[in-house]
Amino acid sequence: MPTDENASPRARLRDLAWVFLRLGSTSFGGPAAHISLMEDEVVRRRGWLTRERFLDLLGAANLIPGPNSTELAIHVGHDQAGWRGLLVAGACFILPAMLIVMAIGWAYVRWGSLPEAGALLYGVKPVIIAVVAQALWSLARTAVKTWQLGVLCALAIAASALGLNELLVLLVAGLVAVTARRIATRGASGAAAFVPLVPLAPATAAAVTAAPFGLGPLFLFFAKIGAVLYGSGYVLVAFLRADLVQRYHWLTEAQLLDAVAVGQVTPGPVFTTATFIGYILGGPTAALVATLGIFLPAFVFVAASGPLVPRLRRSAAAGAFLDGVNVASLALMAVVLVQLGLDAIVDLPTIALAVVSAILLIRFRVRSTWIVLGGAAVGLAHLLV
Repeated sequence: MPTDENASPRARLRDLAWVFLRLGSTSFGGPAAHISLMEDEVVRRRGWLTRERFLDLLGAANLIPGPNSTELAIHVGHDQAGWRGLLVAGACFILPAMLIVMAIGWAYVRWGSLPEAGALLYGVKPVIIAVVAQALWSLARTAVKTWQLGVLCALAIAASALGLNELLVLLVAGLVAVTARRIATRGASGAAAFVPLVPLAPATAAAVTAAPFGLGPLFLFFAKIGAVLYGSGYVLVAFLRADLVQRYHWLTEAQLLDAVAVGQVTPGPVFTTATFIGYILGGPTAALVATLGIFLPAFVFVAASGPLVPRLRRSAAAGAFLDGVNVASLALMAVVLVQLGLDAIVDLPTIALAVVSAILLIRFRVRSTWIVLGGAAVGLAHLLV
């Protein structure tokens, strides 16, 4: 549902490019924060999507492997401008982070250490807490349609907090919602329609034989990760350590930790960790190859699954499954919000930043991008003081 149905295709692509370049340049804080910033931009401000449609796309993104927030950006682009929008939105969301990480990689190779980022995050993290909380509240009012879905959301929060696998929480929530719908309607159609959304990919990395470093093996390694990885950034670390450190011996433990830190402290997708690793292994060309490898599966999966989402919503059983997945997705975000909050709210200045940010977002509807940049400025000022 584009903002202006009479807008030319070129104008729609230009708007998508501008929005996702800006989001990719300022979206600190990981997937939950990215999703919150996208909701603020494409639902609240521009009205490109209804909250119901946004939640459906979020649920679909959570059901496929790869970087969920990047896949959500790709879904939004596809929804607005077809396959061209799919490419533009995804590429523009990834590009700023990739360029920033490549610059950090250049500095790292030259000087052997990371630029100072702690001060920047000191101011940004409390702002992100307010952004995620506001989006979570807004989306929950739409997703939790019945008291049964409210109970399901609470159970999903408990399961996630206890450490259950994210994909398992999503699938079980969807199946419980379908079962409840069947009981309520006494004989609704089966839930087989949602199965194509979940690619038949292994849950863990397949064994690979040691190989000398090369662009081909580098691309295949990161393409494998992009094609099979579910879960948080900690799962990504496990993949990287098992192969790049222990099996291939391409990286040291210290280099791996630095790569993970870069992915965490830069805006945009956390998967740009691959960009940094590629750069320190083989310079700019290897950085581009690694980036292409880890993100390419996301474009393929979204292109394949995106057209199915409207059909699923039209099916009673599959629609119930999406409802369950949607509330479980918000449950995962809620758990991440608590974890982020414990790390971000550490003293009176950060408490004040979070409160002021929440007021600016909710009462004055200030664009979240400006609030994030303001938080970064406060963090740098705190360092100087």
